[in-house]
Amino acid sequence: MAKFRTLPVVVEATRWFKAGGIVRPYLHPYVPDTAICPHCGHAFHSHGWIDTLKVGHIVCPGDWIITGVKGERYPCKPDIFAMTYEEVKDDE
Repeated sequence: MAKFRTLPVVVEATRWFKAGGIVRPYLHPYVPDTAICPHCGHAFHSHGWIDTLKVGHIVCPGDWIITGVKGERYPCKPDIFAMTYEEVKDDE
């Protein structure tokens, strides 16, 4: 099995905490607003939904919303984001 490294691509990202803009409120007919998310421990009424290239994803409070190289948007958990990305300074 061969190993690969990701190319150095700069992406835009913003930390998400409440519905608005491209992230709309998460509403599901079979999930009560008071149900607790197993990923972040917050109630589902504080979550959002973002449309992605394939279908869409739930967005937990504190997730990063990344804009990819083709303008696609998707959520990323904070721990994965910290292990994968570093901030680019304006002069780079």
